[in-house]
Amino acid sequence: MNVTVKSTARARKKAAPGVPDTLRATGKDAQPELVQLLTPEGERVEHPDYPLTTTPEELRALYRDLVLVRRFDGEATALQRQGELGLWASLLGQEAAQVGSGRAMRPGDYAFPTYREHGVAWCRDVDPLNLLGMFRGVNHGGWDPNEKNFHLYTIVIGAQTLHATGYAMGITKDGADDAVIAYFGDGASSQGDVNEAFTFASVYNAPVVFFCQNNQWAISEPTTTQTKIPLYRRASGFGFPGVRVDGNDVLACLAVTRWALDHARNGNGPVLIEAFTYRMGAHTTSDDPTRYRHTEETEAWKAKDPISRLRAHLEKEGLADEEFFAAVDAESEQLGLRVREGVRGMPDPDPTLIFDHVYSEPHTLVDEERAEYVEYAASFEAGETH
Repeated sequence: MNVTVKSTARARKKAAPGVPDTLRATGKDAQPELVQLLTPEGERVEHPDYPLTTTPEELRALYRDLVLVRRFDGEATALQRQGELGLWASLLGQEAAQVGSGRAMRPGDYAFPTYREHGVAWCRDVDPLNLLGMFRGVNHGGWDPNEKNFHLYTIVIGAQTLHATGYAMGITKDGADDAVIAYFGDGASSQGDVNEAFTFASVYNAPVVFFCQNNQWAISEPTTTQTKIPLYRRASGFGFPGVRVDGNDVLACLAVTRWALDHARNGNGPVLIEAFTYRMGAHTTSDDPTRYRHTEETEAWKAKDPISRLRAHLEKEGLADEEFFAAVDAESEQLGLRVREGVRGMPDPDPTLIFDHVYSEPHTLVDEERAEYVEYAASFEAGETH
């Protein structure tokens, strides 16, 4: 069965010429064109260009990933509301895009995230507490990027795509058999950094996969204000292939990303993947999405939930029973408890740590500034007035 889902003739007739697929996809009878291996109802289908063979164990493992990542994310949102975190960027609704692409990577591949790739971090064995430490303000990331092959979160929109491209160019010069994946959102696609990264990656044939999570909203701006064509088609203008995948289908995301990484590592240059998904929650905990989008839109996307569709598939095929689902739920609650207690128990960092990694080697000026700060801080303990 060919499962590149296409808009119906009726929907195309109703749409005005030049209307992007992203807009047509919101119509009552329309669907965007995308690669799909698992329907919203949990039916497994095949695609001739992106075959995927999975064992029951692998499917259950993917389901576990999705549930635990969502549970962690929900706990982080609750902790922010309780004043334990300064801010949180939820991935609710985007679990399949992140877990599918994250599990497609080999150990030697390197990921460059934005600030929302908690699911990819999970796949790279980054402790969730290290993610929360940054949002609590007690560290600048907490994990060793070179140990996890997962770069620190990037707050500056789109900057990580240039970092990823440069790293990928270095891989080529080293002759390594690895690839790079750079994550960004639909809003970031309008940034100059992203388009410059496309240019460098294409010209230097860099082994990098650009993974755009099109969650339909760049804070309060819809994708239709970012582009007049589907985002994945932009790749052709830079000379490399682009693919749109169902971002709520963990199997399709796994298959397409695995293909793209192999394409890149085999010397064929970059690939752009547009994961067509939806941000079910707010942009961050400082945002109120009810001010700019309708409840009907959110409700329509709930029917495409990535966890529900994989669970439906497991149940229909008899690949998991209630004991399995109950065990995953219990594990998710234990994760939530560990995260909650861990965050509240995080010690305040030593203020002098800000001087430790300004330069890679000791520096006289930094040493002097550290000494001045230590003396200044000690004066408060001595009861001096300032």
